[in-house]
Amino acid sequence: MLHQTAFQSFADTTEPSQGAPRLAALRAELKRRGLEGFIVPRSDEHQGEYVPPRAERLSWLTAFTGSAGVAAVLQVKAAIFIDGRYTVQAHEQVDAQQFENLSLIDQPPPDWIALNLPKGAKFGYDPWLHTVHGVEALQAAVARAGGLLVACADNPLDAVWDDQPAAPLGAIAIQTLDFAGEGSSSKRERVAKTLSETNADAALLTLPESIAWLLNIRGSDVPHTPFPLSFAVLNADGHVDLFVDRRKFTPGIDTWLGNGVTVRAPEEFAAHLESLGRAKKRVQIDPATAAGWALDRLHKGGAGVIRATDPCLLPKACKNSTELQGVRNAHVRDGAALSRFLCWIAKEAPKGHLDEIAAARALEAYRVETGALKDLSFGSISAAGPNGALPHYRVTKKSNRKIETGTLYLIDSGGQYLDGTTDVTRTIAIGTPTTEMKDRFTRVLKGHIALARARFPEGTMGVQLDTLARSSLWDAGLDYDHGTGHGVGAYLSVHEGPQNISKRPITVALRPGMIVSNEPGYYKVGHYGIRIENLVAVNEPKDFGGDRKMMTFETLTLAPIDLACVDVSLLTADERVWLNDYHARVRQAHAGRVDGETATWIDQATRAI
Repeated sequence: MLHQTAFQSFADTTEPSQGAPRLAALRAELKRRGLEGFIVPRSDEHQGEYVPPRAERLSWLTAFTGSAGVAAVLQVKAAIFIDGRYTVQAHEQVDAQQFENLSLIDQPPPDWIALNLPKGAKFGYDPWLHTVHGVEALQAAVARAGGLLVACADNPLDAVWDDQPAAPLGAIAIQTLDFAGEGSSSKRERVAKTLSETNADAALLTLPESIAWLLNIRGSDVPHTPFPLSFAVLNADGHVDLFVDRRKFTPGIDTWLGNGVTVRAPEEFAAHLESLGRAKKRVQIDPATAAGWALDRLHKGGAGVIRATDPCLLPKACKNSTELQGVRNAHVRDGAALSRFLCWIAKEAPKGHLDEIAAARALEAYRVETGALKDLSFGSISAAGPNGALPHYRVTKKSNRKIETGTLYLIDSGGQYLDGTTDVTRTIAIGTPTTEMKDRFTRVLKGHIALARARFPEGTMGVQLDTLARSSLWDAGLDYDHGTGHGVGAYLSVHEGPQNISKRPITVALRPGMIVSNEPGYYKVGHYGIRIENLVAVNEPKDFGGDRKMMTFETLTLAPIDLACVDVSLLTADERVWLNDYHARVRQAHAGRVDGETATWIDQATRAI
């Protein structure tokens, strides 16, 4: 393959030994400012999962490169807080002599601050990097310690980060109606009408994905996610004030936005929020996603503040028919590329020369060869043997492992296409799997099938379906610690709310047009990991002959599931029918789309059982 990796890096970007001198520099800066401590979240001004290099403050300070975490720094001690996905990674990357490694769930930062901050001490935070809810949790923690919480006018860490990257200037492009399915003016009018429910004059939009969806634009400011970093105010009449650097505009953007959007410089944002207050406007703000800084500006101007969910989240999550068809098209294209890869690895892996990086590069190359790939939807999780037991493993040149016979290989990956975002995981046996591997794989598959076949009434939430995916594992005393499903955007974020399927009691009901992942798994630490992931769309309610109409899932992903790992004796007749029907769809979808060798391999890989 001639393609060289363009969309992901396998470099070791941090080094644990960097922690000590950088921590010392930050402490000196805090002391100069009269601060006893400071908190460093893994976030930017928009509270997104994917952040530009400039915002990778947590990684710079601690060497931890995971997508979620927080560090709290005092003059005499410091701690990093991570969730269960990153326990092993944090131990490998972070200098334990400098940072205590704690659970983000069991001992969250506010509890640690309340316990360790000296009485009367000043504790600093950057109000741009914490949500309204987050700031309130910090205030309560510092108050319990008898200290004083201080909003820093500028970030102390930035003051000692000598080579901090510049703010991104990624180009903004048009998302045409062929893909969006609804014009921006229609969306703005539709969403603006919902503001009457809270009696708001305007809504503050701080999530770039909301703004991208509302205005039918896409950007390139952050890795793998087509966001234009920006802020906006949606007024009750449907007019939008957009705060963005015009240097990001490509030709035609002004015309595309039209008269219903006023483009303003980012430097005008603070004054504009304060002016809303002086005009006695009632402004809606989402305390779970908006930075505390924004609330401070609204209060300073005297605005009436209404706390409510971002009004774009739900309509964005419910894809229209054009978006759904685009996503289907993207999955056929992506599934063909993945099937070519699976055929290739089935032939090459037993030879013993492949490693995790080589496999990830190969899959990326197959996606590039579609001619439609805009980016990966995230850095591929290419995990051999025991690395597969780390659900969010990221291969680097240092961690790169050979794909060996007698092991399981897990590949979790996806693509960004103009017509859709994909996310798929397959677990592959290299050689002959053990009896235990087949048992665990089949139990994961049973959970996957149970969720895929589910029927559920309107008003059902993801938490109510989560047990379907876990039941067979629970029968054997097994489980997994991550969620079963997350929302996915339409050429937007691969992780999209408000819907999900997990143990967490999210009170948002699943609705037609929502896309979620179906990804149960099992992980034996130090040995192997198993995950089977397809994306599914929620269908309109249908009459099945009972008293109530029921919703179902449409499986979107189309790629073979490794039959070598399946213990057929554990499957019910209905489960075998589902798997055979699914594999028949895979064969049909890719007929004529792949080369002869792959077509022959697919016929065998999707044979009826």
